[in-house]
Amino acid sequence: MVHAAQYPFSPKSLTINGHKLSYLDEGRGPVLVMLHGNPSWSYLYRNLVRRLQGRFRLIVPDHMGCGLSDKPQEYDYSLATHIANLTALLDHLGLEKCSLVLHDWGGAIGMGWAVDHPGRLEKICVFNTAAFLSSRMPLRIALCRVPLLGRLIVQGLNGFARPAISMAVTKKMSKEVAAGFLLPYDSWANRIATHRFVRDIPLKKSHPSWPVLARIDAKLATLRHKEMLICWGGRDFCFNDHFLHEWQRRFPAAHCHYFAEAGHYLLEDAFDEVAPLVENFFV
Repeated sequence: MVHAAQYPFSPKSLTINGHKLSYLDEGRGPVLVMLHGNPSWSYLYRNLVRRLQGRFRLIVPDHMGCGLSDKPQEYDYSLATHIANLTALLDHLGLEKCSLVLHDWGGAIGMGWAVDHPGRLEKICVFNTAAFLSSRMPLRIALCRVPLLGRLIVQGLNGFARPAISMAVTKKMSKEVAAGFLLPYDSWANRIATHRFVRDIPLKKSHPSWPVLARIDAKLATLRHKEMLICWGGRDFCFNDHFLHEWQRRFPAAHCHYFAEAGHYLLEDAFDEVAPLVENFFV
C-alpha cells in the first residue's frame, strides 16, 4: 500500500458484474466527483482531497483495472464500460446532484455520464483532458498502440506509467510520489488497463469507441450553460493547447486559467496555484 502520509484514506468498494471498483468517499458537503485518467489513479487527487474534505464530499473512483480496483484480464475496458461503471457508482451512492473534476480519460468518462444526466450535474472543472473527437496523437503514444509491440512496451516494460512520472511533469517528482503513482502497476497483469486505455483511443470511425465519443461530443452543447472552470498546463505533450481551444470553443463562458510552465500532471506542477481556484469555484 502507498504510505499513509501521502494517501491517508480508507477506500471503499462497489462490486460491479463480479469485479471490485475501489473509490474514496471523503468529507461532507456538496459532492465533487473526481475522475483520473491513464496511467494515474485516485492518488492523483490526494492533495486536493486533503485540502477540500473539510468543505465537500469527495468521491474519487479508481477506474476498473486502475489503482486499487480489480484488474480482470478478460474484460471490456472500453469507454462505454467505464461510463457504465461510473453511472453504477453514482447511482449506488444515491447522488442526486454533483459536480465533476476531470483529468485525461476522466474527461470522456465524466462527460459521458454528464450528457445523459444533465439534471444531476452542477459544475465542471477541467484539467488537461478531452471529451470530443480528435485525430491528434503523439508518436510516443501511437507506438504503444502497435499490435504486439505496444503490449510489450506498456505491459511488459511498463513503458507508459513509468515514463509518465517524468514526462507528465515539469517539476521532478520525489521518489516517494513517483512510487505512489506507480504502485498499482507493478506487473504485466496489473498493467492491463493501462494498455487497454491506449488501445481504446478512437481515431477513426471503425473504432468501437468512436460512436460513443461522437455522441458525447455532439451532446456537449446541451451542457453549455453549466458553469465550468478550466485549469490548463501549457507544457502537456499530449493534451496541448489545441485541446484547450476546443474546450473554450464549446464552453465560451468558462473561467480559464493557463499555467504555461506546468505539464500534464497539473496538480503536481502547480498545486499551490490551482487548488485555491478549484476551492473557490465550487464554494
